[in-house]
Amino acid sequence: MKTRITELFGIEHPIMQGGMHFVGFAELAAAVSNAGGIGTITGLTQRTPADLANEIAKCRDLTDKPFAVNLTFLPTVSSPDYPGYVKAIIEGGVKVVETAGRNPSEVMPYLKDAGIKVVHKCTSVRHALKAQAIGCDAVSVDGFECGGHPGEDDIPNMILLPRAAEELEIPFLASGGMADARSLVASLALGAEGMNMGTRFIATKEAPVHENVKQAIVAASELDTRLVMRPLRNTERVLTNDAVERLLEKERTLGASIKFEDIIEEVAGVYPKIMIDGEMEAGAWSCGMVAGLIHDIPTCKDLIDGIMAEADSLIKSRLAGLVA
Repeated sequence: MKTRITELFGIEHPIMQGGMHFVGFAELAAAVSNAGGIGTITGLTQRTPADLANEIAKCRDLTDKPFAVNLTFLPTVSSPDYPGYVKAIIEGGVKVVETAGRNPSEVMPYLKDAGIKVVHKCTSVRHALKAQAIGCDAVSVDGFECGGHPGEDDIPNMILLPRAAEELEIPFLASGGMADARSLVASLALGAEGMNMGTRFIATKEAPVHENVKQAIVAASELDTRLVMRPLRNTERVLTNDAVERLLEKERTLGASIKFEDIIEEVAGVYPKIMIDGEMEAGAWSCGMVAGLIHDIPTCKDLIDGIMAEADSLIKSRLAGLVA
């Protein structure tokens, strides 16, 4: 399948693996890229720029295909060493960067001068237009269904994607609720040039996370995610567990007076405990509603091959047959 995204990234299939904290390591990124999509290393999971440089080198040893690095710009007082991370990305020869969080305009000149394609993750059309204006090559349009941070507008992809198609000139990926061939074909029909999958790629054999995490996703239904940190306007969609329900009770009890410090036990530093150690009650972790559509743990190749074969069948047979 050829789309503006496959042409932009130089890949076979219009499928991107999104950056995910303590999930996007070299093993997963390389497996997705080797399967014809584009895998993504999560930059800030690496504690230092030197660690990121090593992870990029490791990925390059595992694949000769294009892969991306996610760089999330956090609104914190003590920011990570962003210039160091950008330097590691450029010197590592990475050709695609997925940016997220606040506006990446400060690093754009360095990335563009290095010939890097920049995809910015957006949860609204206005943010996507801003990304286009500052020179991003593409955007990943993240609907309300997504795991992680869906923004504060609560617009699902059936509305958000066609709105993006109406406004944007650059190509965009559909993100949030993406799991299979139906997701891809629907996204293409709504104006996207491909899809960005996060939660679906956690439940794959190559994802370097604890088996408990994968089984939790397979066991979950579309009803098992919760929105936390809404009162702080830092909304995150997570899979429910005891810690999440405890957090929500604090939000109900404290109301508008709640502060981040009140929930720090449930959200700070929990990812290594969950993703590496498999302590599923350790805290809140990002997961999309799409968990309800995930029923197995395939290899990345089997997953992507299956998506593309079924997408071909949907387009050529089922949809074509409706108008024959």
